[in-house]
Amino acid sequence: MRNLKLIVSYDGSEFFGWQVQPGAVTVQGTLASAIGRITGEKVLPQGSGRTDAGVHALSQVVTFVTESSIPTANFVKALNDVLPASVRVLEAGEAAADFHARKSARAKTYRYRIYRAAICPPFLARYAWHYPFPLDEGAMVQAAERVGGEHDFSSFAAVDPERDKESPASNVRMIFSSTWERQGDELVYTVKGSGFLHHMVRNLVGTFILVGKGTLRSEDITRILEARNRTAAGATAPAGGLYLVNVEY
Repeated sequence: MRNLKLIVSYDGSEFFGWQVQPGAVTVQGTLASAIGRITGEKVLPQGSGRTDAGVHALSQVVTFVTESSIPTANFVKALNDVLPASVRVLEAGEAAADFHARKSARAKTYRYRIYRAAICPPFLARYAWHYPFPLDEGAMVQAAERVGGEHDFSSFAAVDPERDKESPASNVRMIFSSTWERQGDELVYTVKGSGFLHHMVRNLVGTFILVGKGTLRSEDITRILEARNRTAAGATAPAGGLYLVNVEY
C-alpha cells in the first residue's frame, strides 16, 4: 500500500464545497471519481480541510491510500486528463504511512479578496467580493491585528450542529498573523493560523467590514472575542472571495 500526497488547486465556484454530499458535485467526490477511473479502486481522498461551497484553493493538500503502482509523475498527468478544467493536480508524491492531509497539518493560510473599484470586471466577479462603498481601511488593519494570538473564536464560528457533533472540541485557535493590504483596486486579507472553524475567516471579514463602515470600532473586536457568541460578530462574507493559500506540516 502507498500513501500518496497531492497538491490540488481548484475553482470552487461550481462545487458544493469539498466534502462529498449526496446528489451534489463536490471537489472530494470529483477527485475520488478521477482516482477510481485511473486505479480501479474505490477511495475517498482526504483534504487538509473542508472548503465551503464557492470557496477556492490555490494549494489544497490531499492524501489517499492506493495499491496502484503508477509512478507519481504519471498520476499528475493522468488525473489532469480526466478531471474538469476547474480542478488541477499540481504535484503528486509519496508520503509516510502515518501522514494525513488534515490530522498532520500544523498551520494554514487563507486569503480573502475585496474589489474596491466602482465597477467589478466580469472576469473577477466570481473571485472577489465587490464592495465599492466607503471604508476606513486603516481601522480594518487595526481590527485585524486584534485577533492575533490564541483566542476562543466561538463568536466567529458558524452554528453547525452536525459539525459540532463530529468535533465537539475546543474553539480555541492560534492566529500567527492577520493583516489587510491594499493591492491596486483590491483590499486583501491574509490570515495564518493553527486551524480554522467553520466560516471563521468569512465571519472575521464580515466583522472587519463593520469596522470599516464605522458601525464597530477596532477595539470592539476584543469584546466580540470575549462574548464567545456568534450573534456578537458581523455577517458572513460571500464565499467567492476566499482562497485556501497554503498548508504547513
